[in-house]
Amino acid sequence: MEPVQRDVAYRGFRTAADFATGTFLGTELSGSGVILTDPVEQVGHTDAGTGITGTYDLATWTSPPVTPGFTATEVIPSWTADTPGNSWIQVDLRGTTDTGTTTRWYTLARWAADDTVIRRASVPGQADANGSVAADTLTTASGCGVTDWQLRVTLLRPSGTTLTPTLRSVGAAASGPACTVSTPSAVTAPGAVTGQAAPGTSAAGTGSRTARGLTLDVPAFSQRTHAGHYPQWGGGGEAWCSPTSTSMVLAYWGVGPVPEDYAWVDRGDPRPMVDHAARQCFDYAYQGAGNWPFNTAYAGRYGLDTFVTRLRSLAEAESFIASGVPLIVSASYRRGEIPGLDYDTRGHLLVLVGFTAAGDPVLNDPYSPTDQTVRKPVDRNRFEAAWQGASGGLVYVIRPETVPLPAPPAQANW
Repeated sequence: MEPVQRDVAYRGFRTAADFATGTFLGTELSGSGVILTDPVEQVGHTDAGTGITGTYDLATWTSPPVTPGFTATEVIPSWTADTPGNSWIQVDLRGTTDTGTTTRWYTLARWAADDTVIRRASVPGQADANGSVAADTLTTASGCGVTDWQLRVTLLRPSGTTLTPTLRSVGAAASGPACTVSTPSAVTAPGAVTGQAAPGTSAAGTGSRTARGLTLDVPAFSQRTHAGHYPQWGGGGEAWCSPTSTSMVLAYWGVGPVPEDYAWVDRGDPRPMVDHAARQCFDYAYQGAGNWPFNTAYAGRYGLDTFVTRLRSLAEAESFIASGVPLIVSASYRRGEIPGLDYDTRGHLLVLVGFTAAGDPVLNDPYSPTDQTVRKPVDRNRFEAAWQGASGGLVYVIRPETVPLPAPPAQANW
């Protein structure tokens, strides 16, 4: 099939030079991060999850407006931060519409590493004439788009303390309207490169065929071995595809929680780091552990560079595998659509760990019944359609800073 054009652009702020382009209000650079130094305001806040009321010092860092080069209809922010004690951050996003209107600041997250006083949560009920927030994504109103976006991160600490929350990275992926992609009936030869490409490029030209025949040694974890565990965090293991996938990638990089972190987990648990991830990724407003940037923020706590973006094709994903970087991907499919993934899902997270010699993706599927059955190859065209059609090619990118990212395409989406 002919490549389908899709606009996707990611811009991240992760170095001192990046942050220096923004506006500091009561904050300053410390190393490569932003810290709270001289609070500009005190606010009272009652946490919706715990009911605890406190007074907090706050300061902000605001990015410059970022122009993706097209009119975006969705923007997804992601970040990494340190929030010691009862400190926390709030992530807000606004844009300029294609009619020249500056939108309100939409709140995309109130986030803390700990959940005893501030429970990390998205903010429901945000909808107006310009757009709406669905947990982790700002979607513009029908017939409307934004020509730029801007992030504001508020750092908060309990008044009277010297706790220092640190913003280590923040960015956002902007994308244009979803496009039609290949369907199972449009299958060409096994392993053929199909799908979407950046404007002016071909799908085949964005990938790396050195990924063919390469499978990364990502440990295999089954979420279903946690069925019924800790249902207060999203219903237990049956719903823990995202934190289980995140845990697999953390284990691949040799980092993650230590036993004292998950001492609260039942001693008979088969893999307590998965239960820990489910709790620490849980969105108390959305009532699930699948909030995309909450998962990357959790992984970022272990010193990794992490962000959420969208890829246009499996050809682009091949570049990451060739660089040694597994990807967590979001897909949706019905039983029978993808042989080997024989169940219905309205939204599922899996780890892309490699490609067969013929170019078919190799997945670590956490919904497999046992750890031993997690690894599986699937049909390239069918899976690409399920991934692109469900989430627009959404991925979590999680890697140490010492492992370089592949060179981005001309319209950079990483």
